[in-house]
Amino acid sequence: MLHWPAPKKLYSNWADINASSWKGMEELYKKDKVKSIGVCNFTKEYLLELEKTAEIMPMVNQIEYHPGVNQDELIDYCKSKNIILEAYCPLGNGKILENETLKKISFQKNKSTAQVCLRWSLQKGFVVIPKTTKKERLIENSNLFDFELTADEMSQINKIPYCGGLNINPDDFVEFG
Repeated sequence: MLHWPAPKKLYSNWADINASSWKGMEELYKKDKVKSIGVCNFTKEYLLELEKTAEIMPMVNQIEYHPGVNQDELIDYCKSKNIILEAYCPLGNGKILENETLKKISFQKNKSTAQVCLRWSLQKGFVVIPKTTKKERLIENSNLFDFELTADEMSQINKIPYCGGLNINPDDFVEFG
């Protein structure tokens, strides 16, 4: 997985750098060295540029995704290109767990707020990667398939405003270090 695109603000030849890096990924895939290839933190603009030179489009785009972080245009584009979406930080930075809408739905479902967030991402078609170091939370995070969110609940969660997370965009970075 290419973890980060070469950002426009740092490199005048960002498109060439990304294309060259992607060619390396394609070669690994063609030689059966890897089973799938993908990107991380690529916005729609970076994917559109990559599409101009790619022989194989990314199979996965790993992006920050949780209630309050809506990236509908990117999601629609990825789905139109059959790019699997993988959600990292599906619980944001933890502040999302205090959201009243999520707490109300979790109470009604007899589930934790974290389970409701993860289930929302799954129902939106994402592969979800929650991070935990606690065995109890690992077990809790995997118990997502004995309930579903209704269309109304999904709509309520979709409307949650930004309330915590990393909110990282490659175009916002001007230097690494």
